[in-house]
Amino acid sequence: MLRISKAGALKNIPAIVIVLSLAVVGGMALAAQDRYTLKLGKLSFSDFKGYEDWKNVAVSQTETQLKVILANDVMMKAYRQGLPADGKFFPEGSKIVKIEWSFKKNTVSPYFVQIPDTLKAVDVIEKDTKRFPDTHGWAYGDFNYDAASDTFTPQGTDSNCGYACHTTVAAKDYIFTQYPKR
Repeated sequence: MLRISKAGALKNIPAIVIVLSLAVVGGMALAAQDRYTLKLGKLSFSDFKGYEDWKNVAVSQTETQLKVILANDVMMKAYRQGLPADGKFFPEGSKIVKIEWSFKKNTVSPYFVQIPDTLKAVDVIEKDTKRFPDTHGWAYGDFNYDAASDTFTPQGTDSNCGYACHTTVAAKDYIFTQYPKR
């Protein structure tokens, strides 16, 4: 039988605490999802890293969701120059993100207003005619969010999932969202 004196056990407590702390932190790191590793065919979520700081293009609302549409600097410059417009195309490197939430009534506002509630999805669009020639240069991705597991899941298996819908606005370079007057 192995015997450890009380003094010996007390000397090892700091080492035990450090080992346990590292195990907990390491386990949390392994459990957390890195959404930037997700892909839909050639389209990667990592192509949109930093989207949280992009400029607001517009907002929209459906019966069940509030949405904000954001664009990178390349696309914002094109928007400010009047795109989408008939016969004019967004430049290579244009990227747009749509963040979707369920909504709820703001209970502290003195007037009726709906605000974002639970994150539902982050949808992305990127223009790269070399990588996505079959869809006029555009790639589309939907990454659905599950709040219970705090994870994103790609919808579908490739980056042309939104192309069919966007063909209705082919004359506006396959982009629905206009840049409203400010």
